[in-house]
Amino acid sequence: MKSGVWYPVLGLLAWLCCSGLEPVGAGKVLVLPVDGSHWLSMKILVKELGQRGHEVVVLVPETSMLIQGSGNFKTEVYKVPYSNDELERNMNSLRESLFEKPPEITDMFINIERLVNFTSFQEKGCESLLNNEVLMSQLKETGFDVVLTDPFLPCGSVLAYMFSIPTVYFLRGLPCGLDLMANQCPTPPSYVPASFSGNTDTMDFKQRIKNMLMYSLETYMCKIIYVHFDNLVSKYLEKGMTYKDVLSHGAIWLLRYDFTFEWPKPIMPNMVLIGGINCATKAPLPADLQEFVDGAGDDGFIVFTLGSMVSNMPEDKAKKFFDAFRQLPQRVLWRYTGALPDDMPKNVRTMKWLPQNDLLAHPNAKVFMTHGGSHGIYEGICNGVPMLMLPLFGDQGENVHRMVSRGVAETIDLFSMTSDTLAATLKQIIHDKSYKEKMTELSLIHLDRPVQPLDLAAFWTEFVMRHKGASHLRVAAHDLNWFQYHSLDVIGFISVIVITVMFLTLKCCLFCTRKCCRKAAAKRKSD
Repeated sequence: MKSGVWYPVLGLLAWLCCSGLEPVGAGKVLVLPVDGSHWLSMKILVKELGQRGHEVVVLVPETSMLIQGSGNFKTEVYKVPYSNDELERNMNSLRESLFEKPPEITDMFINIERLVNFTSFQEKGCESLLNNEVLMSQLKETGFDVVLTDPFLPCGSVLAYMFSIPTVYFLRGLPCGLDLMANQCPTPPSYVPASFSGNTDTMDFKQRIKNMLMYSLETYMCKIIYVHFDNLVSKYLEKGMTYKDVLSHGAIWLLRYDFTFEWPKPIMPNMVLIGGINCATKAPLPADLQEFVDGAGDDGFIVFTLGSMVSNMPEDKAKKFFDAFRQLPQRVLWRYTGALPDDMPKNVRTMKWLPQNDLLAHPNAKVFMTHGGSHGIYEGICNGVPMLMLPLFGDQGENVHRMVSRGVAETIDLFSMTSDTLAATLKQIIHDKSYKEKMTELSLIHLDRPVQPLDLAAFWTEFVMRHKGASHLRVAAHDLNWFQYHSLDVIGFISVIVITVMFLTLKCCLFCTRKCCRKAAAKRKSD
């Protein structure tokens, strides 16, 4: 290649690098997050937008558990009609119920009741914000370019609709698939498993029957779960309008999964997969932790956490874990704040909070014991660490089913397990190399991508700011009723034409046949 040809190529590369570093004009971003673990991954995108020069304002309830200010964004605190003690009692009632009894089929309805009670409690805070006239006027006058929100709670979507601001949704998914229904995303029950069906994407006839029934049940559950959200929307926006109607106006859906975790299925043009956004950044371990894990040697260590919400359990349950860990040569790091036994195993270290992703990135990490939340699962996938999973509530059972089906994890029942079965399962995962090999392959597939999830999420948020939405990605299915969507009117019209033509053809044939018969009969008589 001649040397002169290199100049335009180098110029193009330089332009691409520079354009990737600087935002196209600073915008104003209003963020309405969901507290708890949902905020932990959204915070990564919020900080990135702030670092790119955008003015980011995060609305925070005064009783927030995890949402705190940062140099990269501003916070606006609003009053809510409940205290920190009331919120803690609400959370404690949910935590305590996790260890009461083994799960049963009827627990699906109990879980729905708990979810409705929790979201109804949080909805009071949303109403308090919407009724805050001073703050609402201030927000409206600011002229935000985009609302970034988690639609698990309705406040952000309702506020964006009220102010006619384009919305970017940041989520893992919504109960009973409301996100898919609101975005008119097809979910054929022949190969897309329904929630809690226990199916994979490959189903035999019986499983497809079960899947169809579960989809019907999901439709019914949606009406129960979102009735109070529908009432909120009808009260503050338009009478008769539903929460699903509001969600359907979302410009971009940033979905915290990809197809190393989720079953392959159709997605819409405005759905962007950002699975693994929470495990891109790793930090060095504190000196004491580094010494602890390095000291494990070739035996390695185990990381054990049940998520941001659960750090304690009944002493009889905890004893089974301590007794099991005592049987292992591996060291164990456990996020646990409960009572410690007098004969505490020397290989176990309990902590109030764990740098989970940083620990899993260590080459000596052998097993990740997790409840099956999507954040932890992706940190396990990113770092190629096989898992032992103990689902507690919500979609965790579904998440665990996906990982076990891929051969990268095992699950154990928290209620029926003994210390011996727990120790045996951990030894199986550590010594059976197939778990590590399959997880390494899954990790390589997940990490093999042209754009990092954080860059992708930031790009599409800025895209919506630059173009005042993404209406070109909105499918026309939103403007069709169910009759038109399934082309039943077209099928009916064609069916009428076909039946009419067949009827007329049959009548003509009968007429011609009768006429021929009469002629033949008349000819015989004349002969």
